[in-house]
Amino acid sequence: MTLTADRTAGAGEQPRAVSLRACGVQLAYDQRTVVHGVDLDVRAGEVTVIVGANGCGKSTLLRGLGRILKPVSGTVELDGEDLQRLRPRDVAAVLGLLPQQPVAPEGITVADLVGRGRHPHQGAFRRWSSTDSDAVAAALALTDTHELATRRVEELSGGQRQRVWVAMMLAQDPRIMLLDEPTTYLDIAHQVDVLDLLAELNETRGTTVVMVLHDLNLAARYAHHLVVMAQGRVLCEGPPAEVLDAEQIRAAFGLEARVIPDPVTGRPLVVPVGRYSGPGVRGMDPA
Repeated sequence: MTLTADRTAGAGEQPRAVSLRACGVQLAYDQRTVVHGVDLDVRAGEVTVIVGANGCGKSTLLRGLGRILKPVSGTVELDGEDLQRLRPRDVAAVLGLLPQQPVAPEGITVADLVGRGRHPHQGAFRRWSSTDSDAVAAALALTDTHELATRRVEELSGGQRQRVWVAMMLAQDPRIMLLDEPTTYLDIAHQVDVLDLLAELNETRGTTVVMVLHDLNLAARYAHHLVVMAQGRVLCEGPPAEVLDAEQIRAAFGLEARVIPDPVTGRPLVVPVGRYSGPGVRGMDPA
């Protein structure tokens, strides 16, 4: 299998969609199981958002999908092949992962960090080119970080650093983007900017986007497919209008809430009422 084949589409065409699937995946840290036998088909060409209470396993699942954490059992399949058996460079050319707390090398500039997103496209016979420079410049412009290009990453605010990491992933230009809390440290305006950008990439390029988000209302606004996790398992999944209701929110988050139509988008809008202390709360302690 050649994952990097067919990357260049003709004028007006989108690259071929690449499938990503978890099949009975169990994930653990130091013998402590966090994700229990999850089956999940990531919908190619759509935006999937994973939500759930703290400790429910959503970030761990994303790490498994991104080849950072090897399953104890089960498999993650990329285009029908076991992700663990593929060459890292081939995987990185089509699948990008932005973890929750990425670490940059000390002293690296913004431009150099974003340029590292182009490494999967390099090789023995493929050196840095104008295409790479254009990709980096476009990524900096799209994330409004071009004026930071010569600054060292450690000098930036948390929000600036987050936008730079998103820029690096954009420069990588994967067909599947996995992002763990991409709005962390961002003010509300930049949260919307980043999520609008990801939605635009999905719409115009057909990029498959999988995100972990804490904000249920942002999740409902941007997701085509919503996955609600509880105790290391998928509690429910589907379109936000079919998934977000008072019962599921109570079960996953221990929260009493009303769900009403958003007056702007028409999508579900979650209005918290208060903590739920009765039986049936399943969002915590996945082990």
